[in-house]
Amino acid sequence: MSFGASDDEDAMSEINMTPLVDVMLVLLIIFIITIPVINHAVKLELPRAASQPNDVKPPHIDLSVDVAGVVHWNGIAVDENALAARIALAAAQSPQPEMHLRADRHTHYEKVAQVMAAAQTGGLTKIGFLTEPNTQH
Repeated sequence: MSFGASDDEDAMSEINMTPLVDVMLVLLIIFIITIPVINHAVKLELPRAASQPNDVKPPHIDLSVDVAGVVHWNGIAVDENALAARIALAAAQSPQPEMHLRADRHTHYEKVAQVMAAAQTGGLTKIGFLTEPNTQH
């Protein structure tokens, strides 16, 4: 027997890091999965109060324009001066009412645009357009 250095008989001087990395990755995955499951909620008994929500819905204005271009304010025909006066009164209300504008299918767009411009000039900011649903399939 010789006490010389041979490749087969030398002791390994390096540590194999692969199993250690595998264990660390498994632990990391376990922590990533379990941390969101932990709930850090504090149980409190809150005071109770009986109250109703204060939903004040402003009245709406039903403004319609027929085929002849006549403007109707809540079903009453008005001219341009009366329309401007009513828009100014409605714009001064708090909360401001919403104007629901409906026009006949054959009404000229120019008349609808004039009514919208009068509403904007008068200070109304909420304008909604009403249409009929399409029943044809």
